[in-house]
Amino acid sequence: MEIICIGNELLIGKTLNTNANWMAKRTTSLGISVKRITVVGDDINEIATAVIETLNRKPRFVVTTGGLGPTFDDKTLEGIAKALNCKIKLNENALKMVRAKYDDFVRHGKMEKADLTPPRIKMARLPEKAEPLPNPIGTAPAVVIDFNGTSLLALPGVPSEMETIFEQSIVPMLKKEAGNAAFFEASVFVDDIMESTLAPLIDQTMRENAFIYIKSHPKSEEDTPHIELHFSTTAKEPKAARNLMGKATTQLSGLIEKRGGKIKTSRRRCNLS
Repeated sequence: MEIICIGNELLIGKTLNTNANWMAKRTTSLGISVKRITVVGDDINEIATAVIETLNRKPRFVVTTGGLGPTFDDKTLEGIAKALNCKIKLNENALKMVRAKYDDFVRHGKMEKADLTPPRIKMARLPEKAEPLPNPIGTAPAVVIDFNGTSLLALPGVPSEMETIFEQSIVPMLKKEAGNAAFFEASVFVDDIMESTLAPLIDQTMRENAFIYIKSHPKSEEDTPHIELHFSTTAKEPKAARNLMGKATTQLSGLIEKRGGKIKTSRRRCNLS
């Protein structure tokens, strides 16, 4: 899976890209690997180029966030249409979703009229062959397009909307693709040993424990080392994966203690949902 985040606010540092962080964690927890995260601005050509480059790598899923709203800078669907060499047209199902949202706002006294103004209709103009996905919180529907074996999914940028649509519409797709796969992780926290001293110990442990990935994360200054060692793997057999993880953490902990390092705490977690 690849993620494309769209918005000038991300590139100038005004907005922290929490959507990418959340989606990467959620996707990984389901046993699906995220291969790349791309950020581009609100520009049709930049969006189209990013989509084309991503599709050329033939991922099973591509998810975009941002740029589905009613304003002039919401250009994601136009960029996708350009990438796919297709037209943008009014989608009746998407229009029904938009109309229903504004009718609901009127019923609940949030606005006086539910007129379908051009900016509101804009949210129902989708690339050809695209299908809208319901947005339970916001007004702009999400979009799914099947393209040569890749499911291209466009989600709103508002985090609450993105997360809700992801859980309701995308998680079932990812679970089906992942099958019984699950993501396993463990952390060991180490004091009194330099990261440069840990490096060959990590290399040795990874060589001798296939499918286990270990990453060191310094948590303090180098002269007072406090380091998190994060172990991870994806596997279809939970018991075997736990055994592999246990063997790797025990082995590396032993090597560290022989070098004078101190193991402070550890935790393990298996993500099955």
